[in-house]
Amino acid sequence: MTDLVDCARLAEESAALTREYELGELPRLQELLAEPRGTVRATFAFAKLASGRAGAAVTIRSSPMLVCQRCMQGFGVELESGSEVEFATSDVPEDADSARELFRVKEGLVSLRELAEEELLLALPIAPVCDTPLACGRAPSYVSGEAARDVAGEMRRPFSALQDLLK
Repeated sequence: MTDLVDCARLAEESAALTREYELGELPRLQELLAEPRGTVRATFAFAKLASGRAGAAVTIRSSPMLVCQRCMQGFGVELESGSEVEFATSDVPEDADSARELFRVKEGLVSLRELAEEELLLALPIAPVCDTPLACGRAPSYVSGEAARDVAGEMRRPFSALQDLLK
């Protein structure tokens, strides 16, 4: 199984390919993972688009272990995502009229690994956190309101002296 494919040829053939990649082999993902174990399963359905260029419907499915931004512990998340891309060379302007995301290719070849990694990165939450704050690994617990008065005895008001300055 080669990673670089001729997207124009596959679009002409209306080919559908499925690949599975180890998460540990996707370099842009490494700093976001709690553990580099697991895989991403990607499906690529190539087609010739109305614009005359090649395109593909890309879908991914993965269960990576991410780092919770609340407790900094690892937690698993189920990801399933998809998008439609249009392959373009560098001579096509960024603002080209396309309803699909433009994906740059070199000499008509596209790396399926890079395409799957890109789709997985887009599917990740911006700030990954465990599902429930109370079950979160080592998240700090905050005491507020009446409970805070019971702990300290009397509620402290550090800025109360400032009110005297306003008089």
